[in-house]
Amino acid sequence: MSRDHYQLISGERRIQASKIAGNKDIPSFIRTANDQQMLEMALIENIQRENLNAIEISLSFKRLIAECNLNMEELGSRVGKKRATVNNYLRLLRLPPDIQAAVRDRRISMGHARALIAIENIDQQIGLFKRIIGDELSVRKAEELAAVIASGKPAPNGRKVDARVEDPHYTDLKKRLQSHFGTKVSVKYNQKGKGEINIPFLNEEDLNRILEILEL
Repeated sequence: MSRDHYQLISGERRIQASKIAGNKDIPSFIRTANDQQMLEMALIENIQRENLNAIEISLSFKRLIAECNLNMEELGSRVGKKRATVNNYLRLLRLPPDIQAAVRDRRISMGHARALIAIENIDQQIGLFKRIIGDELSVRKAEELAAVIASGKPAPNGRKVDARVEDPHYTDLKKRLQSHFGTKVSVKYNQKGKGEINIPFLNEEDLNRILEILEL
């Protein structure tokens, strides 16, 4: 490329913003870069976008390590993050696709995902993941349950944490009941099909509302 022609490596968003603002001159840095350096700068520019989800950041980190021959410390230095932070992002890519999709769609947070990583058994991971979604568990509660599951020890109440994968039939039933009653509903069952449905209420007025739905 001749000296009077240049290629934009990073800064596309700043250029667009400057155009919208009506600026004719835009401050810039001019440097010589090979293909690998250009790829590295473009990926780092992409990582710095504010609206990226954790999985997109993880995939960008993975590309930087694989295609730009960086180790985690070098990568951390490039993007301004600690090595442990980079490692936490990369570990998200070990999770099952359904859980990665939930992180990507922001149905669970990175904190929830990090709790799930502590569990080695995939079925148990997915079981706790479904509980996080269905019961709207906080990150702290998810971490507590994940620690108990990972240890294989009984919970403080003397019972093992049930992290089994929910039967799709009961999952769908719970969703329909919650939609019908307009409140959180829990459905418990065992392998023989025996169980119970729990419909909590906030106060007497809420109880009366539920009774009206039940026509009682």
